[in-house]
Amino acid sequence: MTQSTDLHDLTVAELASALRDRKVSAVETAQHFLARAQSHTDLGAFLETNTDATLAQARAADARLAAGSAGVLEGVPMAHKDIFVTRDFATTAGSRMLDGYHSPFDATVVSRLADAGVVTLGKLNCDEFAMGSANENSAFGPVKNPWDITRTPGGSSGGSAAAVAARLTPVATGTDTGGSIRQPASFCGITGIKPTYGRASRYGMVAFASSLDQAGVLARSAQDCALVLSSMCGPDPERDSTSLDVPAEDFTRTLAEPIKGLRIGVPAEFFGEGLAPDVRAAVDAALKEYEALGARLVPISLPRTELSIPVYYIIAPAEASSNLSRFDGVKFGHRAKEFKDLNDMYEQTRAEGFGDEVKRRIMIGTYVLSHGYYDAYYLQAQKIRRMIADDFQQAFQQCDVIAGPVAPTVAWALGGHGNDPLADYLADIFTLPASLAGLPGMSLPVGFGAGNLPVGLQLIGNHLSESRLLNVAHRFQQATDWHTRRPQGI
Repeated sequence: MTQSTDLHDLTVAELASALRDRKVSAVETAQHFLARAQSHTDLGAFLETNTDATLAQARAADARLAAGSAGVLEGVPMAHKDIFVTRDFATTAGSRMLDGYHSPFDATVVSRLADAGVVTLGKLNCDEFAMGSANENSAFGPVKNPWDITRTPGGSSGGSAAAVAARLTPVATGTDTGGSIRQPASFCGITGIKPTYGRASRYGMVAFASSLDQAGVLARSAQDCALVLSSMCGPDPERDSTSLDVPAEDFTRTLAEPIKGLRIGVPAEFFGEGLAPDVRAAVDAALKEYEALGARLVPISLPRTELSIPVYYIIAPAEASSNLSRFDGVKFGHRAKEFKDLNDMYEQTRAEGFGDEVKRRIMIGTYVLSHGYYDAYYLQAQKIRRMIADDFQQAFQQCDVIAGPVAPTVAWALGGHGNDPLADYLADIFTLPASLAGLPGMSLPVGFGAGNLPVGLQLIGNHLSESRLLNVAHRFQQATDWHTRRPQGI
């Protein structure tokens, strides 16, 4: 293998093996992907690269490989959603509020992957503070879908999804608050997984909604996701009070297990009038493939699916209004240059630093938490959230996993929802329930719809069932080749 080899066509597993066998060096690999990122800046996927830092990490990885003390992902290049703080790369969270901010420490997810040997390529574009479904809310410009650059890649992890789909990085981190890994994975024809809430530490993730935010992985296949997720997860009690006291797990161990007899729950509410016929056709074909693999389809009901939208858009903005109060121009981040007094500095700083969608959610959140409205809105939303979680537990008495569409349509045109934020919110209807219940969920490519754009199948499991989800996805990908398809001209 030489430097001219198309390293970007290799999977994470193949790259890791080639690096261990010294068929290619970590430095050569890093240089290859940095060059690809530079040649595809038109996609808007990367916000920052730091060649010196990346190559220093690669040289250190080569030294460990030569010494025989390599980690499981030694030398494998990877990029991080710009919601994770990093010492060697600026962290903006897609916002002018943090433009140029350099953290003095790495997020736990970043440091754990570094311990496994990962080489960081840079930081990836995202909706501002992870608030959005189209990656059009970034202060640094939208990300474009590699399958059709006039289309959204989805959000908020759109930069991560686009970079993986375009082979600018073999794998990327993402975060999922209400579907921000699963929806862009679906729109870009790749695989993405959000683990159980608390599985991966939130320490060093710029907070949006603390009871919902969860780190995850976007890659080309379930096998690649399993390899990386295994190094990311594990308890972090000293730095994240929401971290689960569950040991790290090797998610690759059960990938190849047969799925004959698996009960797949199919919720009626996910196949109603709002689902586009082309998306339904691809999802139905995938479910038939699962039947051919020995699984059994079980009709189930998630009766409060429609309520997930108002519940989410009360709870998430409420938590955002609290979390984003720290951005006031005093200790870090943007500060207005002209102001009359302290209160005016707060007002001017936040007016200049935050984008429209962030301001909108702060105002909604402040409203629902205000005196006289807390009981009427926020408290009621929390009660319904509990009911949505109970619906899932009743469903899991009848099935092992739940399957359905990720989004009602394929990727829409950039600017297609114009100034209608409600259109973006409604697009999250199938991903929000699992997030509200804290359940693991993933998207895997299962075909193409209108405009030859990718369609994803969503798999939802019960708490701590990541191994099963990855196994179910992997078996499908062994029988099909949708996950190997790539955008033309990339």
